[in-house]
Amino acid sequence: MKIRSPLLALLLVLSGACAWAQTPAPAPVPVAEPAAKAPVPGKAEDGLPKQELTGQILYQFLLGEIAAQRGQYPLAAGALLDLANTTRDPRIVRRAAEVAFHSRQYEIALDAVGLWLSLEPDSPSARQMQSTLLLSSGRIDELAASLARDLARAAPNTGEALLRLVRAFTRYPDRQAVHRLFQQLTQPYLGLAEARFVRAQAELGIGDTGRAGSEIDQALALRPNWDVAALFKAELLPKGPAQLDFLKTWLEANPGAQDVRLAYARSLVGEKRYEDARVEFRRLLAANPESPEMLYAVGILSLQVNDSSEAEQQLKRYVELGRGDVNPARFYLGQIAEQAKRPDEAIGWYDQVAAGEHLMQARVRAAQILLRQNKLDEARARLAAARGTEPDDPRLVIAEAQLLRDAGRHADAYAFLAAELEARPDDIEILYETALAAEKLGYLDVMERRLQRVIALNPESAQGYNALGYSFADRNMRLDEAAQLIDKAVMLKPDDAAILDSKGWLLFRQGNLPAALEYLRKAFAKMPDAEIAAHLGEVLWVLGRRDEALAVWREAAKAHPGNDVLTATIKRFAP
Repeated sequence: MKIRSPLLALLLVLSGACAWAQTPAPAPVPVAEPAAKAPVPGKAEDGLPKQELTGQILYQFLLGEIAAQRGQYPLAAGALLDLANTTRDPRIVRRAAEVAFHSRQYEIALDAVGLWLSLEPDSPSARQMQSTLLLSSGRIDELAASLARDLARAAPNTGEALLRLVRAFTRYPDRQAVHRLFQQLTQPYLGLAEARFVRAQAELGIGDTGRAGSEIDQALALRPNWDVAALFKAELLPKGPAQLDFLKTWLEANPGAQDVRLAYARSLVGEKRYEDARVEFRRLLAANPESPEMLYAVGILSLQVNDSSEAEQQLKRYVELGRGDVNPARFYLGQIAEQAKRPDEAIGWYDQVAAGEHLMQARVRAAQILLRQNKLDEARARLAAARGTEPDDPRLVIAEAQLLRDAGRHADAYAFLAAELEARPDDIEILYETALAAEKLGYLDVMERRLQRVIALNPESAQGYNALGYSFADRNMRLDEAAQLIDKAVMLKPDDAAILDSKGWLLFRQGNLPAALEYLRKAFAKMPDAEIAAHLGEVLWVLGRRDEALAVWREAAKAHPGNDVLTATIKRFAP
C-alpha cells in the first residue's frame, strides 16, 4: 500500500517528546532572513516530495526514535541520517539533524544539516542550526564564512544584522572564539559604525577595555549622535567626574537623547549630586509627563533636597496615575504631611500603605501621631489590631512598648513586654527591649539577665554586648568587664555610631579623655543623636573647652527638644 507524506508528518509529530529533549542544546545563532522563493519544481503542490511509506522506511524511522527514547543517541542519529539520505525527504532530514543536534552528535548533525541545505538552501532554520553547530565545534573560520554570506545578503541592513549577531553571542562562554569570529566578520565593514560597535563589545568580552574604548570612539566618529554607542562609552569610563563630563558634553550636542539623559541623571544620583540629578529628571519629565518613573524620581529627589512642596506635588501625581507600586509614595506623602503639621492627613496617607517594606513603619508612625494627640488608647488599639494580622512580628510589640515609654508609663511598658516575653521567651528583640525597660525602672539584675540571654542566643549580637557594656560604663562600675563587652561590640560593628559612643563613654570613665573625645566625635559625625551630644559636650567641658561644649549642646537641644539625658547634662554643667 502506498501512503502519501502526510502519514510521515503524523509520525514525526507523535515522536516529538523523545528523551533527548531533556539534554540542553547550545543557544541558536540567528542568521539573516532571505527573501521567500517559489516552490522547487518537481515537488508536490505542498512543497514536499511524494514518498512511499514502505516497511523498511517505517522500521528505520521507528528504530531511530526508539533509540533516542532510550538514550542511545549515536544509534538514533545514525539511523535517521541514513534514512534521510535514502528518502531525501526534508522532514526526515530535519528530524535527523534535530536528534543529532540536541544529543550533541555534532558531526552527524553537520552532515544532516548539509543535506538539509542541499534540499532547502534558503531555510533559515537549517542555516541557524549549521551556524550554531560550527560555533559549538570550534570551527570559527567555517562559521565566519557562513555568516559572512548571510551578512552580504542582508545588505543594505548589514549594520543591523551585525548587531543582532553580537547580541546572540552575549552569553557564549568562549569569549576568545567570539572575539576572533567578529574580527573576521567585521573586517569588510569597518566604515560602518555598527561594525566598530560590535568590535568594541568583542574587545570588552576578552577584557581589553583599552581597545574597546578605541573602537567605540571610532563608532562615535562615524555616527556621532548614536545614543547606544554613547551609553557604551560611558560604561567604559570610570564612575565619577570622567563619566559625568562625557555624558554632559555629549548631551549638549544631542539634547533629545532621553536614554542617555536618563543614564546621566542616574549617575548624578550615584554621585549624590541630588539637585543636579533633579534638574535632569525634570527635563525627562517635561518630555514624558505621564511617566511614573520620572514623576517618582523628581518627587524623591525633591525630598532629598528638602523641597517638600514639589515632592508632594509629584508624588501625588504618581499616586493618581496608579501605575507601579504606589505604597512607598503614600508613605512619603504621609511623612510630608506629618512634617507640615497636618496630622490627620498624614494618618490618612499612612493608612493607605497596603503592603511592602514601608507598611510596618507606616502603622507605627500613625500610632505615634495619635500619641502626640493624647490618644494613647487609640494608638495602642491600632497596633494591637495590626498584631492580629502579623502575630509573629516583634516590631509591633516593641512599637507599643515605645508608645508607653514615650507617654512616661515605664512600668506599664515593662509589664507589657514581660507578658509578651512569657509567650515567646527566646525572642531576641523582645528580650532586648525588656532589658532596656527594666533598666529604666532600676531592675538592673533583670536587665543583666535579659542581655546575657540575648548574647547566649546570638553570640554575634553586637547590640547585646554594647547594651550590657554601656550599662556598666554609664554607672561607672565593672569597667574591665564593660571594656571586654564593648570591645567585642566594636569588633562586630566597627562603624556603628551607638557602639562608638559607648566606647568613647567608657574611655571617659577610665580617664582617657583624648581617646574618649576621638571616639565621641566619630560617633556624633555618624549620628548627631541627643545622648551622643550630651556625652561629647561633657568630655569637652571637662577638657576645658567649654564654648565648644555649649555649642554642641545648643545645637542638639534645638534638634531634640526635651531629651531627658541631654537636658539633665546641660543642667549639671550650665544651669
